[in-house]
Amino acid sequence: MMGYIEKLRNLIYTFPLKEGNNKTKFPNLSIHLSTKRKIDMPRTENFYIYIVLDGSVRLFTPSGIMDYMPGQYSISKIDTPSLGHVLTFSENGYFLTLAMELTLNDVISVLLDLDGNLAEQIANSRLGDEVTSSSDNHVIFSIYRLFSVNEKPVQRAFMEKHIKREIIFYILCSSCGSHFLQSIINIQQSGEIYETNSWIKENFRDSFTVEELAKKRNMSVSLFHQRFKSAVGMGPLQCQKRLRLTEARRLMLDEGRNVTESSLEVGYESVSQFARDYRKMFGLKPKEDILELRSRLKK
Repeated sequence: MMGYIEKLRNLIYTFPLKEGNNKTKFPNLSIHLSTKRKIDMPRTENFYIYIVLDGSVRLFTPSGIMDYMPGQYSISKIDTPSLGHVLTFSENGYFLTLAMELTLNDVISVLLDLDGNLAEQIANSRLGDEVTSSSDNHVIFSIYRLFSVNEKPVQRAFMEKHIKREIIFYILCSSCGSHFLQSIINIQQSGEIYETNSWIKENFRDSFTVEELAKKRNMSVSLFHQRFKSAVGMGPLQCQKRLRLTEARRLMLDEGRNVTESSLEVGYESVSQFARDYRKMFGLKPKEDILELRSRLKK
């Protein structure tokens, strides 16, 4: 895989890149270049695959802290972090990533074409390590093939349509295929709930009530809460709390903020309440947790 990562990276560096987001001739593909530690993640309502090409990055999500090296990728929709922290840059001082958007219809059309019980095997994580590892590699290879026709308009239009389906197939068969498939099923069943979830991710620092969210969806409070919890796995206020605590953890770990600054920054009015919630979620007091994380992440 590293061979194709290097080829893809070298190919992309021939493009006239600027700081930040760079559009490509493929409508659903963008290149992100940064020389700064703090980076914004793509803003989109669609799924996207986020591939690290040069440098490394740490992403904070409510599910945990994940470090990504060249060739590794994440698939984002529900647990999407809003910010990333660059750990290392290339020799030229760049952090380079590629983001590819995938719509719900894109994915469903591929799912409908799967043969036999393949979807069931994916859902139950029964494909085996050899298949999932090979599929992870083919995701990178397929994207390289797509960029290789960037300057060939006739081939580009055809290849974009078909290679995108190929990429979706390999993502479904990859190590994160089961989680990806479950996300598709949930969103297909509860699209409007995920729109609310996206709004919460953008506004978690602000105060709101479940009643206000339910009213926006023309639902009773009980029905809205039930559907939200069923789709996302937790209630809307719990979701807000997890986002606040995750962002506070990032501020303390990556930006060196103290407990008071971090708690106020994410919307808490009481530092003591913040400390209680933090310990309940992460198992340690804020200062203890950050010291433990710094020690563990250095190893």
